[in-house]
Amino acid sequence: MRSTNLLAGLEFHDQNPYAQPLYVDQLGRVLRFTLQPGQRIVEHNAPHSPFYVVVLKGQGVFTGGDGKAQHFGPNTLLIFDPGENHTIQALDEQLVFVGFLHGAPENVSDKVGGAIGRTPQA
Repeated sequence: MRSTNLLAGLEFHDQNPYAQPLYVDQLGRVLRFTLQPGQRIVEHNAPHSPFYVVVLKGQGVFTGGDGKAQHFGPNTLLIFDPGENHTIQALDEQLVFVGFLHGAPENVSDKVGGAIGRTPQA
């Protein structure tokens, strides 16, 4: 078993939201997103996976495929279907959330990693 404190060592970037891989392997990805107040993640989707979001800190506006913007804060689970377009914007405070995706097809090596990852022994 591996573990990590999801709010430890937060890194924010002034110009753009930041996505930090916490764990990546061929089965999935766990990414921690940090946004400064007012920062926005432009509309995009995960074509081959649902995108599960757990809000850890702050308040944000999340818009899904239906185009409805909704405010969510800590302890909220959001689920975007595969291919569902979504946007995210931090409100007037820092926003931190973790996103989970199935599969990581671009990870073609045997390496897995991140804050709670490992690298296989050669």
